[in-house]
Amino acid sequence: MTVFWKSGLVLPIVATTIAAGGFVAPAAAVEVTYASGVVGAATERFKEIVKSWEEATGNTVTFVPMPASTSDQFAQYRLWLAAGNPDIDLYQTDVIWAPQLAEQFVDMSDVASDIVDASFPAIIESQTVDGRLVALPLYTDAPALYYRKDLLEKYGAAVPKTWEELTETAKLIQDGERADGKGDFWGFVWQGNAYEGLTCDALEWVKSFGGGQIVETDGTISINNPQAVAALELATGWVGTISPPGVLAYQEEESRGVWQTGNAAFMRNWPYAYALGNADESPIKGEFDVTPLPSGGDNDSSAATLGGWNVAVSKYSQHKDAAISLALYLAGPDAQKERAIKDAQLPTIVALYDDPDIAAAQPIVPRWKEVFMNAVPRPSAPTKGDYNEVSSKFWSAVHETLSGNGSAADNLELLEIDLDDLKGSGW
Repeated sequence: MTVFWKSGLVLPIVATTIAAGGFVAPAAAVEVTYASGVVGAATERFKEIVKSWEEATGNTVTFVPMPASTSDQFAQYRLWLAAGNPDIDLYQTDVIWAPQLAEQFVDMSDVASDIVDASFPAIIESQTVDGRLVALPLYTDAPALYYRKDLLEKYGAAVPKTWEELTETAKLIQDGERADGKGDFWGFVWQGNAYEGLTCDALEWVKSFGGGQIVETDGTISINNPQAVAALELATGWVGTISPPGVLAYQEEESRGVWQTGNAAFMRNWPYAYALGNADESPIKGEFDVTPLPSGGDNDSSAATLGGWNVAVSKYSQHKDAAISLALYLAGPDAQKERAIKDAQLPTIVALYDDPDIAAAQPIVPRWKEVFMNAVPRPSAPTKGDYNEVSSKFWSAVHETLSGNGSAADNLELLEIDLDDLKGSGW
């Protein structure tokens, strides 16, 4: 395995060195497959980003689109990996999946030392299992509250700092816009479908109310408490009032669809929606901004679920060298910078937050540090291989509550019993 230099990183690839540009030509070109969920312009952007790698190496990349739902993605990945499927070389993975899929992925600790040294340590740690670096970070993620600057000014309202203020302000703007003839206008859109996204939303409500993280870092089940009940009761009151009844089926793209057409005052979503909302063809270009998610109850702390996506190489790949080379390129500074500039995706390489090109193209990226400081992890570390079931039970209890099927207090009490049974003598 020889190497080439690119943006100060030494990246391995099977090849014979060529002089131009520091890239290398492959000994024998291969086709590698890359599986990833699709939101927004993900497919088109991926093709743009990998083009230079394809041209330099002679290899080609086939993009395998997966459902937008992370829950559906994980289920399909697990099936393919359990079967030892050699047809997928690389998987784009959620930050929470490393402990559950680690044994199926190649350890990249030795080949990725430069990326490791340049990245936020906590993010590298999240992808390291038993000393094995099983996925490389592509971008990190933390959601924010999107708000319409023009409408806040129109109605003389301030950016809400608490969920209670958001509820009032969303109702004020919604009533005013509907009185002006916009019958389809809503105050607040978010992700209410029964899937991993609802775990993220609801964790933010609960944590910001001072209700803990579902399961704490020491494995204690904490979800059944008055603060968590209060958070879910407030959110239940949004459905059909400031949020459409259909929000209970919304994922990220459905929320963005309502927001970007100009039919919502507020939206909870991830950074990818920022660049899309400011695209030339967007009806709300220049009319919105973002702020950290609100706090709730008597608590004064915001909470934003730590997200982020990574790339892992399947141990069943028949083209491991080329797949590792692509993974290193995608996690490297050039690709991370391109994603930041074009899609406002948050880099995991620390130095890029001071990059003037990124700041000029996407001023929101440096500002997102404030959001990132309030990031809260999902309880995948303490629950280990049981996380997927823990999350499923949590989002199901929340969805039942939001749908009016049982009270928040009753559903969280039942959830605690279920999680106790799942935990048994230990996670």
